[in-house]
Amino acid sequence: MGEPTRRARLFRMEEARRQIQRQLDMIDRQIMRRMTALTPQLHPRQTTYRRGKSPDPGAFLERYRANLAAITAERQPEIDALTRKLARQESATAALRAQLQPEELCA
Repeated sequence: MGEPTRRARLFRMEEARRQIQRQLDMIDRQIMRRMTALTPQLHPRQTTYRRGKSPDPGAFLERYRANLAAITAERQPEIDALTRKLARQESATAALRAQLQPEELCA
């Protein structure tokens, strides 16, 4: 395989890896967007003292974490598949990069 062909293959592999990374970033942004929209509903209805009982400061955080876990669990199979694919692409890119001589990478 000639150097220009291997370099082109390397560049295609790197671009494919960037696309997978963009997909993972997009999923992360979608989860954060859903959590941002859900946050106002997580606040307690009453925030004042009632019968001498103070509001629980950890309740909001607990509800936030539970909802974040639920939303993330919905997308977990997709996240896992993309993560595995990204790892395979990175190892294949590293193997090809190791085969190329340093001067071939710069040319």
